[in-house]
Amino acid sequence: MKRLARKKKTEEASAGAPLWMNTFADLMNLLLCFFVLLFAFSNVDQEKFDQVAASLSSSFSIFSGGHSSIGDGQLINMGVSQLNDFNQYFTNMGQTIDSVDGEKIDELKQLLTEANKAETEKMYENITEMSGQYNLDKYLDIETDKTGGQYVLINISGSLLYDSGKAQLKSEALPIFSKVGDILKTYKGYRISVIGHTDNVPVTSGIYRSNKELSSARAINAAEYLIDVKGIDPSNIEWIGRGEYDPIADNSSEAGRSKNRRIEIRIYNSLNTN
Repeated sequence: MKRLARKKKTEEASAGAPLWMNTFADLMNLLLCFFVLLFAFSNVDQEKFDQVAASLSSSFSIFSGGHSSIGDGQLINMGVSQLNDFNQYFTNMGQTIDSVDGEKIDELKQLLTEANKAETEKMYENITEMSGQYNLDKYLDIETDKTGGQYVLINISGSLLYDSGKAQLKSEALPIFSKVGDILKTYKGYRISVIGHTDNVPVTSGIYRSNKELSSARAINAAEYLIDVKGIDPSNIEWIGRGEYDPIADNSSEAGRSKNRRIEIRIYNSLNTN
């Protein structure tokens, strides 16, 4: 009896796994390669990885309960902007764009768009609250990015910071701008853009040849103050001069030109920080 039992067990073992297991194993290998490629294209941040993993879990029925095994870090470094390259990822893997489920990609893009807006809204509330604490309400206009919700915008009147035709920060404006720097310091590691704007009246001083040069010099001086005095990391701040080319009001009136002469400071959320 014992010999018969051993023989039967040996015959069962030699039968091998069902054929469908081979197909399933190939599918798992392909999925693994796919996510290794995505991981290689990205820097990893836990919060954003969790968001993407949750979407993939609901859309593709993967990562159920085990999505955190890759570890801490950021999957999508630039938020929606990198999701626009998803089609290229698929193409590079040898698939045609027609083979990708467009609805699933749209769902993932929508998820990141909503994440952008949610984080930026929290930043807006925080910055607005700090502005009130520093008594800056009458000096600053604060709003969010109206298109993609990628940043919070702080708008400061150019006449408050600079004399006409000059780029040096006025001494009487420094206490105000210093408090703006204190707000920016709370967003350590975030991408910050300082953008100078002018009206369309031609420059008449001999120092700057055009409004482009004047706006650039103002943005540089503002950024240098934030770096040298307030300790903002220079690797996280950029300065841009836009001259008269991005007006927010009609230049045909003095009131409109006054609004156009301004410094914009954009604080990008973590999904859009390099």
